[in-house]
Amino acid sequence: MCFPEQQAQPPARTRFADFEYPEAPYPGARPDFSFVQLDGIGHPLAPDDTAPSGWRVHAAAAAQPCLDRWLADRGAAPLRDRRAVLAYGSNACPSKITWLREQLGLAGPAVVLRARCTGLAAVWATGLRARGDGQRPAVLAAAPGIVEHHAVWLATPEQRQVLDECEGRGARYRLVCLHGAERIGLEDGSELRHVLAYAGASRERAPLLVEGRPVRCAEVDQRAALGLSGAPAAGDGLVCAEITGEPPAARCADR
Repeated sequence: MCFPEQQAQPPARTRFADFEYPEAPYPGARPDFSFVQLDGIGHPLAPDDTAPSGWRVHAAAAAQPCLDRWLADRGAAPLRDRRAVLAYGSNACPSKITWLREQLGLAGPAVVLRARCTGLAAVWATGLRARGDGQRPAVLAAAPGIVEHHAVWLATPEQRQVLDECEGRGARYRLVCLHGAERIGLEDGSELRHVLAYAGASRERAPLLVEGRPVRCAEVDQRAALGLSGAPAAGDGLVCAEITGEPPAARCADR
């Protein structure tokens, strides 16, 4: 599966600051390209099948380093030791990633790849955010025939544990492995399998039904979402398996 826009190149600039992508209003702003982020600075990534990792960091140097080499130079795990986790809400926002570092101890480079998701949608949840900021969060739902662009973290086990804490795993959200008819494709033309995701686990995180239908975040912004009224859905329609304990070993190579 290739993006129709795959011929597009990463931005000419080689870095960006988190403040360029503010977290508020939820779900925050996100780049329309893949990136790796560390210490408040992000670097665009571009697919390249001549690189051992399949990706190169869009750096200032004339030779664009392989992403695995860039990670190794910073003492970080290579892609093969990371697990794909779908980010469909604020976790794709660079400023939110820095919040995770400052508030929850997230460590190491965050690898965030732009993804084309077919059969899945971010929809507005019934309740408001646990952070007490009065905003409505997103939740994942099956959406046959719908295509949305989100992101996939290639997360280390330690980074995924931080995401567990952020998402209130076991209370607000449950960690699942997607294995239904959905398709998640990356800019390098690959299609991921065994992708982890955080799905609703409580009434407050059930999809909000308005006139019997969930409301996609792509169609209604945060301000309008706060004015919605309806009923919680009985389910999210996802075909998935809930993960108990730690997920199996990294499966980023499952493409």
